[in-house]
Amino acid sequence: QVQLVESGGGLVQAGGSLRLSCTASGRTFGMYGMGWFREAPGKERELVGRIRWSEGSTYYADSVKGRFTISRENNKNTVFLQMNSLQPEATAVYYCAAAKRSWDWRLASWGQGTQVTVSS
Repeated sequence: QVQLVESGGGLVQAGGSLRLSCTASGRTFGMYGMGWFREAPGKERELVGRIRWSEGSTYYADSVKGRFTISRENNKNTVFLQMNSLQPEATAVYYCAAAKRSWDWRLASWGQGTQVTVSS
């Protein structure tokens, strides 16, 4: 089992930036990749982006492309989500998830979430 701990959420004004961190511990060997999701009030949880652990390839949702960046520090089992030009619609609880063998999130381990609030 993989344990995940997110940090870095908070309150920011529109146009500002935040960087979220997610550190994995436990059975991390051979982890396929990690993803960032968000869940806004009244909406379904959606994928923001993901990173393949081995080679670092990334994917972003269209809504954040060009403004959000995912990176990793393999030796620290940590993944980051840099969020720039934030707008109020980005307000949500952000979760990181660790995928085991493929991008099947049903089998993933999840963090507890961190609140991001963007004020207008």
